[in-house]
Amino acid sequence: MKTFNFVLYGIFPYIAIFIFIFFSIYRYTRRGYSYSSLSSQFLENRIHFWALVPFHFGIIFIFLGHLVAFLLPTYILSWNSDLTRLYILEISAFMGGLFTLMGMLAIFIRRWTNPRAKIVTSRMDWIVLTLIMIQVLSGLGTAVFNSWGSSWFTAVANPYLMSLLRMDPQVGFIAPLPWMIQLHIMGAWLTLFLFPFSRLVHILVVPNPYLWRKPQMVRWNWNPKKRFI
Repeated sequence: MKTFNFVLYGIFPYIAIFIFIFFSIYRYTRRGYSYSSLSSQFLENRIHFWALVPFHFGIIFIFLGHLVAFLLPTYILSWNSDLTRLYILEISAFMGGLFTLMGMLAIFIRRWTNPRAKIVTSRMDWIVLTLIMIQVLSGLGTAVFNSWGSSWFTAVANPYLMSLLRMDPQVGFIAPLPWMIQLHIMGAWLTLFLFPFSRLVHILVVPNPYLWRKPQMVRWNWNPKKRFI
C-alpha cells in the first residue's frame, strides 16, 4: 500500500506536471489554431449562457481560493482564528462550489439533449467534463463531511504540495486522509494530465471578458426561414 500511495501521490504528480508543460507548449507551437474553447454558442445560446457563466464564475472563485490557501497559509489561519470569519470563508467557498455544480449540470444537459451541441462534443470532452464533475462533487462532499477545509488544508495539503516542489514528496500527509479527499486530490492531478489534450488549453491564452461584457448582436447573412440543403 505504501508503494501504491507513493506512485499515486509521489510519482504521478511529476508525470502530470511534465505532460502539462511539454504538450501544452508542443500543441501551441505545432497546432496553435487548436488553442480554442471551440465554443458552440452559435449552435444554442439559451442554456449555454446559464451553463458557462455560473461555471466560469464558480470555478475561478474556487481556484483562486485554493491558490491563496497555498501561497498564504498563515494569513488564512489568521483569518480563520475568528469564528465569524471562518464561517464566512467556508460558506462562500461552498456557494462557489454550488455555482460551479449548477453550471456543470447545465453543460451536461445541453450537450446531451441538444442535437447540435451533442454532435460536436468529442469523447475527450465527455471524459474531461466527467472528471470536472467528480472534482466538484468530491469538493462539495469534502466541505460537508470534512469541515473547515480552509484550515486543515494549510496543515495537510500545503506541506504535501511544498514537498513536491522540494522534489521530496511526503505522501504521508495524504495517505491517511478520507477517501473523498484523496479522490479530490487525485482528480486534480488527472485534470492536469489531460489538460493539454482538451479544450481546457484555451485558459492559457484567452482571458474571460465575455463574463461581464455587454450582449453582442449577431446578424446573419442568410434567410433563417430557409432550410439548409
